[in-house]
Amino acid sequence: MGEEVHNRRWLGVGRSTQADSGAAATEAVREARAGPDPKLLIVFAAITHDTAAVLAGVARAAPGVPVIGCTTHGEIGVGGPADGTVTVAAIGGVGLEVATCAVEHVSGRQAEAGYEAASCMRDVSQPHRVLMLLTDGLVRDQESIVRGSYRALGAGTPLFGGAAADGWRMNGVYLFKDGHVLTDAVIGAAIASEAPLAVGVGHGYRTVGQPMIVTRAADGRVLTLDDRPALDVYLERLDAPPEAYTDPSAFTDFALPRPLGVQRRSGVEARNLSTEVDLEGRSIGGGGAIDPGGLTWVMTGDEQSILESVDTVCRDTLDRLGGNDPIGMLTFSCAASRAVLGDDGIRREGERLQRWAGTMPFAGFYTYGEIARNHGIDGFHNQTLAVLALS
Repeated sequence: MGEEVHNRRWLGVGRSTQADSGAAATEAVREARAGPDPKLLIVFAAITHDTAAVLAGVARAAPGVPVIGCTTHGEIGVGGPADGTVTVAAIGGVGLEVATCAVEHVSGRQAEAGYEAASCMRDVSQPHRVLMLLTDGLVRDQESIVRGSYRALGAGTPLFGGAAADGWRMNGVYLFKDGHVLTDAVIGAAIASEAPLAVGVGHGYRTVGQPMIVTRAADGRVLTLDDRPALDVYLERLDAPPEAYTDPSAFTDFALPRPLGVQRRSGVEARNLSTEVDLEGRSIGGGGAIDPGGLTWVMTGDEQSILESVDTVCRDTLDRLGGNDPIGMLTFSCAASRAVLGDDGIRREGERLQRWAGTMPFAGFYTYGEIARNHGIDGFHNQTLAVLALS
């Protein structure tokens, strides 16, 4: 696509390190407004900021512009990963439509909430579409939210998004919608364009040994693998040290770089097992449901394999634009991957993203789970990188 059409739409990114929450938001929004006719502001705010002040600052800088966003486990953007910032992505221009909605009281009705969050897609008409979802990362069974949206939209609409985080505190994340701060909620944003949009996702983990069958599962947790307590089977397969069987922190440290692999149509997906350790019941689980009867593997990876997956995901996503010039990317990575990589590793992850972005802007956050679906009904991930590219 030529430069003339390329300039019809834009994506801009702003970031502020100011300690004052309102001033930081205002500064980030003003920097992100890179063109005329802004259609949506996406706000990624550190959990240490005053959320109400952040939204007030956003409204001062861009009155009347739709706003969505959430708190983070770190903010991703040009210049590398950061903590304590307000980072804002803005999209706008000709041939771009956006419609948003918020669904509250999600717990206990995850699938229905996902279905309702997809209703905003009815309000856009451009041919290339994606539903972006921001969820409360402390809600169980995130997979059902994604499946609910799939049920509403069918196979033709890709899904992209992430689960809001709170800096590993695990006591309260926040979602943003047009001046309101929400919990136990799902935000839906239908983004439609006259030009292609592309979603990509991937992880850097490989399977170890033979598969196991999920013989009992409930409430987003695996109770038994091959008819034995899941936690013990998982640790035995990986020849874990003795303390991982009895000490919660030792289990968490061991499990972070060793997710459980779940068989899906698109391949083997990674599931983080490091939170809510159940030494008494001997179950394992993360944010997504793992269905009884499914095949699973233990998985392992390292910094090199995770960083190589960044290249694979970015290449795949940009290739999906079909030769159209990208105007920017949203890049959502996992809080668990951050824990595996460490500070030096996430800096190198940011450098890889920067190489693929070149001169175009990109922004995102470290999530409690990533949402990306091009094929099949399942689209909730852990320890992956999810990318949305616009053209």
